[in-house]
Amino acid sequence: MSASQTSDVPTLLVKIFGKDRPGITAGLFDTLAAFSVDVVDIEQVVTRGRIVLCALVTEPPRGLEGDLRATVHSWAESMKMQAEIISGIGDNRPRGLGRSLVTVLGHPLTAEATAAIAARITETGSNIDRIFRLAKYPVTAVEFAVSGVETEPLRTALATEAAALGVDVAVVSAGLHRRAQRLVVMDVDSTLIQDEVIELFAAHAGCEDKVAEVTAAAMRGELDFEQSLHARVALLEGLDASVVEKVRSEVRLTPGARTLIRTLKRLGYQVGVVSGGFTQVTDDLKERLGLDFAQANTLEIVDGRLTGRVTGEIVDRAGKARLLRRFAAEAGVPLSQTVAIGDGANDLDMLNAAGLGVAFNAKPVVREAAHTAVNVPFLDTVLYLLGITREEVEAADTLDQRPGQELDLH
Repeated sequence: MSASQTSDVPTLLVKIFGKDRPGITAGLFDTLAAFSVDVVDIEQVVTRGRIVLCALVTEPPRGLEGDLRATVHSWAESMKMQAEIISGIGDNRPRGLGRSLVTVLGHPLTAEATAAIAARITETGSNIDRIFRLAKYPVTAVEFAVSGVETEPLRTALATEAAALGVDVAVVSAGLHRRAQRLVVMDVDSTLIQDEVIELFAAHAGCEDKVAEVTAAAMRGELDFEQSLHARVALLEGLDASVVEKVRSEVRLTPGARTLIRTLKRLGYQVGVVSGGFTQVTDDLKERLGLDFAQANTLEIVDGRLTGRVTGEIVDRAGKARLLRRFAAEAGVPLSQTVAIGDGANDLDMLNAAGLGVAFNAKPVVREAAHTAVNVPFLDTVLYLLGITREEVEAADTLDQRPGQELDLH
């Protein structure tokens, strides 16, 4: 029977709840099968060992509804469960236009924050159609399927609420495009890795404090990035080129970075990095992590020493957005299907150009301008914004693990 055929026919909502155990779903439908009903809809949820099973079925032949009710209640009692049966007409009401997925991350996720987010969704005129937990570790991540309001106004409304509550909220359009091939492009310093690469070089030159001060001002948007880059690189003049290998060995990946990239690659995503840092490090990261794209500035080396200059086109704020577009074109991925992740002011153009821009532990100016923010120190939490569950990640890692490998389950 089609959806149109069930729109005005009598139906019964059969609800079973109690302690979960094997055979409940089969048992209920075996019981209903004796009354020649058709299944219109099924919904089942198990939480902490308690099951709620709802079956929407057509009304049985005339005169049998009383028997059906009695039989279902008797079966439920035999299973030490409870049953509720409600008469009605037709199927669920159609979902409203404008369908979005709202992902909420909390560390922890409090009842207060959940209530406030749900209330704000309702205030926009949206309806919450379904809620699903994506992860319980290292953060609690839940996904709300919402309908009734277009994505952009919903995103704007929830961004303010999220900032006030101290939770991370991402709002994306629902639909087939979420499962399509995608491109993810990340900043490197303080995003893919925990360090600022130029500060690692500066430590070997004895000017780390001075460089760090200029870097911080540039990331806050207080200084022109290109000018600050030239000023900082000039302080490295005369360093022996052997320092490059030392810096590569000092780079620390952000917790969850390997898991993020490994999972994305398994799903067929293409992954790249753009950096205001240096190719001497990003090329190494590209090889080690199996990245598809990598672009950064290049330190000039002459006669085995750093000259204090960079060569080639500067990768600055505008350059990162330009490279995102170039990578997308080369990958054959529409810009709307790209995800950009960054933390500094020089990432803003890239974050805004992407289909989804994620501010990762970012400076205030970046958090305010990005589509969404993640403020926990685990880069793989970005997977939850893409609808990937923790169980899926860990199951894939377990199946793919080889002897001697360590899992990066941050």
